[in-house]
Amino acid sequence: MSNVFNFTFVPWFRSVAPYIHKFRNQTFVVGVAGEAIAAGKLPHLAQDLAMIQSMGVKVVLVHGFRPQVNEQLAAKGHQARYAQGMRITDSVALDCAQEAAGQLRYEIEAAFSQGLPNTPMAGSTVRVLSGNFITARPVGIVDGVDFQHSGLVRKVDVGGISRTLDMGAMVLISPFGFSPTGEAFNLSMEEVATSVAIALQADKLIFVTEVPGIALNPSEPIGEDNPIDTELPLATAEALLAQLPQAQAPTDTAFYLQHCVKACKAGVERSHIIPFSVDGALLLEVYVHDGIGTMVVDEKLESLREANPDDVGGILQLIEPFEQDGTLVKRSRTEIERDVANYTIVEHDGVIFACAALYPYPEAKTAEMAALTVSPQSQGQGDGEKVLKRIEQRARLMGLQSIFVLTTRTMHWFIKRGFVQVDPDWLPEARKRKYNWNRKSVVMVKRLG
Repeated sequence: MSNVFNFTFVPWFRSVAPYIHKFRNQTFVVGVAGEAIAAGKLPHLAQDLAMIQSMGVKVVLVHGFRPQVNEQLAAKGHQARYAQGMRITDSVALDCAQEAAGQLRYEIEAAFSQGLPNTPMAGSTVRVLSGNFITARPVGIVDGVDFQHSGLVRKVDVGGISRTLDMGAMVLISPFGFSPTGEAFNLSMEEVATSVAIALQADKLIFVTEVPGIALNPSEPIGEDNPIDTELPLATAEALLAQLPQAQAPTDTAFYLQHCVKACKAGVERSHIIPFSVDGALLLEVYVHDGIGTMVVDEKLESLREANPDDVGGILQLIEPFEQDGTLVKRSRTEIERDVANYTIVEHDGVIFACAALYPYPEAKTAEMAALTVSPQSQGQGDGEKVLKRIEQRARLMGLQSIFVLTTRTMHWFIKRGFVQVDPDWLPEARKRKYNWNRKSVVMVKRLG
């Protein structure tokens, strides 16, 4: 038994290590929906956030309290009222929000104070500090609706939050803000988390929510035939948002997506929507290659895109050294010119740093990923993963169920990213006829869930 455990644990731990190094000293703003706490997920979320913090990440936690406020309102026989996706906060709702926020703050602090032996919190010391970090202003009257005590973020105390994080504490922020005259305003968790992430120029904004992410086809229910789109480039997310109706409820596709897009456009490079229903979703999204939800990523720093005829010279220059040392099969300029639309590239300032080609075999519901190449200058920076994810995305949009590669030297890289080795006989008939038995390439397949 221990041998089996060792064989699974050691490769897993090694595969996680690059992410631990990458995220050390980075800042994550995590917005947790009140529904997650109502569903009893707080103990495990606290454990996972404590682990993430123990690996050197600076964490700002913003909690929601939508169901808790509604519960308090119901107890007082008062109706919860919404308009344009926002709560209308009258004086009774404001009292309920203050009561709910106080109760939740105590629950969250208690969850981070546990240190029971044989639990992930054993031996941990997580200081959770909160304060009046948010200055707010009233929403006012919009389209004839008076939002009363509902507010929007006017200013974030970046200095105060940064000093608290630098002390090694986790910052806890409730969705409340105060005006310069001391008036209290009820805010939304999503807006507070987004504003804090932008003000801090955080490395990640993560929403832990009641939705599993954004579906590949947002107009259809999520399922086996319509999986989660694990990575949305900012431009694609913006285009999708423009087609969607205004979000009225958290389960609407646009609800969290609009905040992810806003954050990315304002300098937060990556924002995530992940489900609280999956135990360990935070750890899976942060430390596992494919993640669990949807990540909106700003690619303006470097262009991840499909190739065009102007890129042929750059692709040749990139792959030539790897053809010479036998890592790649030699391809002629004519071949690349013919197939250039099949290529996905990472390009920065006119230089191509990574590429791969996708050759579909629709009759077998699969496609070959060929010529995956990363420049020695950028190896270890995730360019290969970016290209792989885009190739997977292209294959899914074609309705394919898997992708395969033929490799002689990089089996381990593919294994770590979900590929499994199969016999060459598995290959589609058309590809099997072209298989070079002398080269003895290993065939590896990844199913597209």
